[in-house]
Amino acid sequence: MKSIKFFSVFTLLFLFTSSLFCQEKSISAPVTLGDPFIMFYNGLYYAYGTNANDGIEVYTSDDLNLWTKAPDLALHKDNSWGEKWFWAPEVYYIKDKGKFYMYYSANEHICVATSDSPLGPFKQDEKKPMLEGQAIDNSLFIDDDGTAYLSFVRFTDGNEIWIAELENDLQTIKKETMKPILHVSQPWEGVWPRVNEGSFIVKHKGIYYLSYSANSYESPFYGVGYATATSPLGPWVKYEKNPILQKPEDLVGVGHSAMFRDKNGKLKIVFHAHRNKENIHPRKMYIADVEFSKDKTLVMRVTGKILRPKLK
Repeated sequence: MKSIKFFSVFTLLFLFTSSLFCQEKSISAPVTLGDPFIMFYNGLYYAYGTNANDGIEVYTSDDLNLWTKAPDLALHKDNSWGEKWFWAPEVYYIKDKGKFYMYYSANEHICVATSDSPLGPFKQDEKKPMLEGQAIDNSLFIDDDGTAYLSFVRFTDGNEIWIAELENDLQTIKKETMKPILHVSQPWEGVWPRVNEGSFIVKHKGIYYLSYSANSYESPFYGVGYATATSPLGPWVKYEKNPILQKPEDLVGVGHSAMFRDKNGKLKIVFHAHRNKENIHPRKMYIADVEFSKDKTLVMRVTGKILRPKLK
């Protein structure tokens, strides 16, 4: 009888501690998205990024801290041109069209797909890339006058950032407007290979700010800088004190960022970092605040303690 009682107590203790461990594990699990993007729509945050082999995942949150992974992919390769390398998605709700637009890369070509829901399914009207040649990291910017621009990476000088205007359908590039705007040019960008990528444009007090990442994404010195211009088409001038985000706190391999406004209108930046200092994958999603200096320089800064999103 003593042995039976001991076994029962031991079993209960084991089950209890295992339950606590599983709960802690589930609470502390990170959001494993590379090249992350967050959209706030109708009181809910939606996160997209690079992770799945056969499409694009989507996560939801009401507070940016705890996230739920949707059961289905937002975009599946069956609804897209390309068979692999589904990277760097960005999703925007275009009110006058009543649809959500996803800009992403597949097979190292830039694509766009649409959906009636932020959860998808996103589908291409025509299964083809936006450009015939290789390109990645396409990002949408719509100016105050309604003109739409697409920034993206071409492999013309290492990874070089280009920009172009879009037609009203937001899917067709005006090829005559295409031009390179950023390439490797600052000392901190000198880690192999030649990389300027992951562009994202915001506008503040009449000035355009383009954030970008430099160095190989595999390097611990992957980081974020920015450039400014008085027109989306440039010329763009890099901030002389770049990078503004590199090896923050205990993170390495920080980059491919995007910016968004939270439910209070606060500008924030979302980015990925390596799994840890020894392993790159799976990359994790992080969030921080963005502020502009109050003086005439209007310097853009990443500030505050970094938020480390978790799965529910």
